[in-house]
Order: sequence, then C-alpha cells, then structure tokens
Amino acid sequence: MRTLLLTRSETAALLDPPSLVPALSSAFVAYSAAKTERPRRVRAGLGSRGTSTVLFPGTAPGVPAYTVKVHAKFPGEDPAIRGVLCLHDAASGALLAIMDSTHLTAVRTGLVGALAAHVLARAEAGEAAVIGAGVQGAQQLRSLAALRPLRRASVYDVAAGKAEAFARALGDELGLPIEATTSVESAVAKADLVLAATWAREPFLAAAMVRPGAHVTTLGADEPGKAEVCAELIRRALFVCDDRALAVEMGALGGVGLGAEAAAAELGEVLAGRHPGRTRPEEITVFGGVGLAFQDAVAAWAIYRAARRAGAGREIDFLA
Repeated sequence: MRTLLLTRSETAALLDPPSLVPALSSAFVAYSAAKTERPRRVRAGLGSRGTSTVLFPGTAPGVPAYTVKVHAKFPGEDPAIRGVLCLHDAASGALLAIMDSTHLTAVRTGLVGALAAHVLARAEAGEAAVIGAGVQGAQQLRSLAALRPLRRASVYDVAAGKAEAFARALGDELGLPIEATTSVESAVAKADLVLAATWAREPFLAAAMVRPGAHVTTLGADEPGKAEVCAELIRRALFVCDDRALAVEMGALGGVGLGAEAAAAELGEVLAGRHPGRTRPEEITVFGGVGLAFQDAVAAWAIYRAARRAGAGREIDFLA
C-alpha cells in the first residue's frame, strides 16, 4: 500500500472551498443526530509558547475513510497553526495520504463559521465586521461573501497595520469596500454580521456593542482559557454551537463561566430543522465553534480525490 504525500501548497491548489459546503452541512446534521460516542479531541500544553491537539477519528457520511489530525498552535509564529493530517481507508485502516493540515484547517473552519452566520443571520444582513485580521478572519470573510452578497465590511486588529493590509488585500480580492477601524466598538457599530477569530483570553464583545438583530460568529474561543464574547451577550442571544459539551469544556461558554444550558442548539440541529434558529428580526444570534474532526474528513477526502485525479503529490511505501 503506497501513501500519498501532499504539501501545503498542493492541498491549497487542490481544495475548492465552496464545493465542501453541502458535505459539511450533511455532516453537521448527522453529527448532531447520532447517538453514538462522539470523536475525541485531546489537547496538551507545549511549555509556555504553544499547545498541541489531536482530533480523531474524523468520519463523515459518504466518506469511505477516516482522519487523525495532529497539529500545534504557536501564536507567535507564521503560520500559527502547523501540523499534519493522516487519511486512512475506513475498511482496512490503510494509510491513504498524509497532508499538511494548515490550509485545510483554515478553510474548513472559515467555511463553518460563515455557514453558521449565513443560516442564523437575517436574510438581508450584508454589513460585516471582522475582528482579528489574520488567516481565519480572511477565510471567514471570503466564505461568507461566497454564501451571500455583502455591501461593505470593517476590520479591527490590535495591530493597526495588519487591519489596514487586510482591508486593502481583501477589498481588492472581493471587490468590497472594507474600512480598517481603530477599535472593536467602531468596527461593529453598524455591522449585522460580526466575525471574530482572535487569540483573546478575555472577552471583548460586550452586549451593548452589538446591534439588535445582529449575528456574531466567535471562533477564537477554541481552547480552555480563551474568550471573545461576554457572558451577558451570550445569555441575551440565541446561542448555537457545534458541540454542546465542547462549548463548555473549551469553547465560548466555558471561557466565560457558562454551562450547557446556555446553548439553544447545535448547528446540526438548526440545519436539520429540528431547531428553528432565529425566530425574530431583532433577535441577536451567536455561533461558537471549536472545530470538529468530521470537518477534517470532508476536506481531506475532497483533497485526496482531487489529487488522484490530477496525479498530484508523491508516494511512499511506509511498510517497505
């Protein structure tokens, strides 16, 4: 059995983000409906500078394979997330591929954040605010622009130069007027779609900042001790998560001392119609995601199939 090796540039060239949305939506529905034990997410510290995470096994409907992802987060590095993903045949366990996980993780995370925003926001919402001018902020805005028309956007980052560079680059790429602002408050003042992806360890989005009827996606709170949205805002809002237990263990709820009762639904329940999602125009909605292993399976399988069709990558026999 030969294993396909794929670099970050190869995975980026092979991955078509919009094509993943239907499979991701179906996988969320199946995940929330399943009564079986959920896949594991194991995290450990790496001294004072980084953390490591293992997500396994990643499985999804229609994917005849499973994934095991090992990656690490080093906020001071570029890229800040580094690792590999192993794709195994579901019938035999054979190692089909090893691929860089950096771009794959950024894309699938951005797609899910944008999908939740699109499903939970008002139909006419088109003014976005991005908090955190990094890779994930860019992926969220790209993904949201692919799902619905946006009229304008604002961006804030603690590093003003990053926000200005983000506004120029994404404005040109998306053909969208984007303003770099000097505070979180000014960024979200007119926004009805707020996309947050930062390394914050203290909540910075307060209830008084967010307009009635707005939607907030918070993806930065994906490890214990991280938080972006204050407890009062979550309590006032309709809060939807990817996984209730993980939202408390290491996500947006646990980061501000809230329990599972604060979660109205999982995204899979909303997508399946088992929960209505937003019910009033003035209602504030919040989505908090930590990232789930089946998202990796959807993206990795698409990359693997595209690589086989294109003859991309190189092979090695680990059993030789």
